[in-house]
Amino acid sequence: MSTSVSNTTHAVRSYLQALQLNITQEIAVIDGGTFVVDAWEKAPGEVLQGNGITRILEGGSIFERAGCGFSHVRGPALPPSATQHRPELAGAPFEALGVSLVFHPRNPYVPTVHMNVRMLSACHPGQQPVCWFGGGMDLTPYYGQEEDARHFHTACRNALQPFGDDKYPRFKQWCDEYFFLKHRNEQRGIGGIFFDDFSDGGFDNGFALMRSVGDAFLGAYLPVVERRRDCAYGTREREFQLYRRGRYVEFNLVWDRGTHFGLQSGGRTESILLSMPPLVSWSYQAVPEAGSAEEALYRQFLVRRDWL
Repeated sequence: MSTSVSNTTHAVRSYLQALQLNITQEIAVIDGGTFVVDAWEKAPGEVLQGNGITRILEGGSIFERAGCGFSHVRGPALPPSATQHRPELAGAPFEALGVSLVFHPRNPYVPTVHMNVRMLSACHPGQQPVCWFGGGMDLTPYYGQEEDARHFHTACRNALQPFGDDKYPRFKQWCDEYFFLKHRNEQRGIGGIFFDDFSDGGFDNGFALMRSVGDAFLGAYLPVVERRRDCAYGTREREFQLYRRGRYVEFNLVWDRGTHFGLQSGGRTESILLSMPPLVSWSYQAVPEAGSAEEALYRQFLVRRDWL
């Protein structure tokens, strides 16, 4: 690896580790719980080499499970999930760094949230490395609130504004199209922003955009948590939350490219699956009561719409 590539990788790694630490520290203060820190390293001889840190809080007062993982891995050949839009790099050695988090709240009125920022670099022997960035954040409510949706999408738009007026509409649409359960013809949540294979303007611009998205996460999500954390709920709301969590599991296992990338490349399974909720349920052909808050989630919130 050239010195210039090594330096850029070091800068990305330093940022991502600081981001993970900052987010988990803030969440620990709000929840009152403690994140377990699991530093790991791939064993010698494994196909995929590298290391990472998984930070996870379980059984907290606000979050049933809050997982935030950092990973930095190298492999001999990009898996199919990473070469979908870059066929010329099929089979090329690669390096991948990222922070990925999913927070599953205890209260059904607090939405589940996902955020991910990452960089990939790949090249065939004798060629110059190609770097690109990806990531985004999206919100999955169980009981929809217009105020929360507007706030979250405003934060997403503001994070992208310095990089061009086209970025939020483009990445918002990308998010709507990506976080879609094709087998159910259903959106996973109210969306947010999503981008992949981003290299517009070179490394510096891509890295800056990735940082802006990562830095915007707490401001996008924590005000929603504060508004909904003390909402009263009962058995009905809890059962609906567990049922809707089933959709989250379905998407992650069936459609999510990040999950597929980790499993296809020989990643650390326990860390890859930290996004799964601790409790979940499925019901056969469940239909919400007409006029109920549960029915309103499908009709008003699990649709593609302009939240701003």
